[in-house]
Amino acid sequence: GESGMIVAMRQLSEFPSADAKHVKYVLTDIDDTLTENGKLQSAAYDALWKLQAACINVVPVTGRPAGWCDMIARQWPVAGVIGENGALAYWEDDDQRLRRLFHPQARSDTRSRLAALGEEIIAAVPGCRVSSDQFCRQFDLAIDFREEPPELGFDDARKIAELFVLAGCHAKISSIHVNGWFGSYDKLSMTEVFAKARWGVDLAHSRHRFVFCGDSPNDEPMFAYFPLSCGVANVNDFGDQLQSLPAFVAAKRGGEGFAQIIDAILSRR
Repeated sequence: GESGMIVAMRQLSEFPSADAKHVKYVLTDIDDTLTENGKLQSAAYDALWKLQAACINVVPVTGRPAGWCDMIARQWPVAGVIGENGALAYWEDDDQRLRRLFHPQARSDTRSRLAALGEEIIAAVPGCRVSSDQFCRQFDLAIDFREEPPELGFDDARKIAELFVLAGCHAKISSIHVNGWFGSYDKLSMTEVFAKARWGVDLAHSRHRFVFCGDSPNDEPMFAYFPLSCGVANVNDFGDQLQSLPAFVAAKRGGEGFAQIIDAILSRR
């Protein structure tokens, strides 16, 4: 809508059958979209297998680290995975060899700068800490504000993000971490690079064939770009923080909500 107008998210019952028939790709965030309280929900995992059976390509697009993406690309029923908020993508080719792709702007020579910045942030925002999955990361720094105790609020998360930005980083707030990195890329720009490399697909001309599912502020570029973007119910927790809302919203939270989204799409095909 025009600036200043609030566009309401629609219920899944309003997802158009004509659009569902064209869906060939499902992109999804992981934490608090496929998971609930940090655990992958059985309904969500089952939905991934249903999508594979329907010949729909699934790609998790996450802030999680390279090491997790290696495992997900090999073990989950997915066509690939984009990690570290767009720094990298992994997928298995037909010979079950792991292929790796890095965003041209992703810079691994910044590790010492990020480590020093992490110390400054931890000193400035009491209670936050470097995330425990940091050892698996190649390109970014994740500051944990509510994955493990103590749980801090989103005011603290915004302070952390501001400190990243002051240091010249890009920063995104997820439901659990604030990620910061040097280099101009995000979930959306890597999705463009990946779609071209993996399938020869020009994203700008094919966005109506993609569904994106997410839950939090770091998903905003994707919500804004994809007309068939969907939120799980916990996206409502961030109502006042999101300029770009998803087009549709599930009634349930986390993995149960993701399963609702996938059922709505598959039942209309």
